[in-house]
Amino acid sequence: MVAIRRHLIGWGAAVLALSQVPFGIAQEAPLTGAELYVERCASCHGANLEGQPDWMVREPDGKLPAPPHDASGHTWHHSDKQLLTIVRDGLAAIVPGYQTDMPAFGDQLSDAEILAILDYFKSRWPERERAYQAARTTADP
Repeated sequence: MVAIRRHLIGWGAAVLALSQVPFGIAQEAPLTGAELYVERCASCHGANLEGQPDWMVREPDGKLPAPPHDASGHTWHHSDKQLLTIVRDGLAAIVPGYQTDMPAFGDQLSDAEILAILDYFKSRWPERERAYQAARTTADP
């Protein structure tokens, strides 16, 4: 009987501790880079990282369409540091005065979330592009 009472008291303490956690917090898991990409990037850069059509041809307003992030684009030409800065602070942080429709995401995504998105891009690149980008990242401390 004492063992059952101790078990019930222990169970009650666990339930009380869990009741102190705001609803939903315990079940939330961080989104993966792929999920974050779909949520934040795919509407402009494409579900398969393909970018917008004619992404190298300026629009009438002088802006370029969203580029691809697959191997056909130039994302892999940039270091992780440059890519993080572009996504977090906007392209003007790298190219002052550059006009683009892409917003800065620093107030919406943490650095870790942005890096998870970049890791997702990289996971879809062929080995040659991954190696080139890794060397760029190593050279840009």
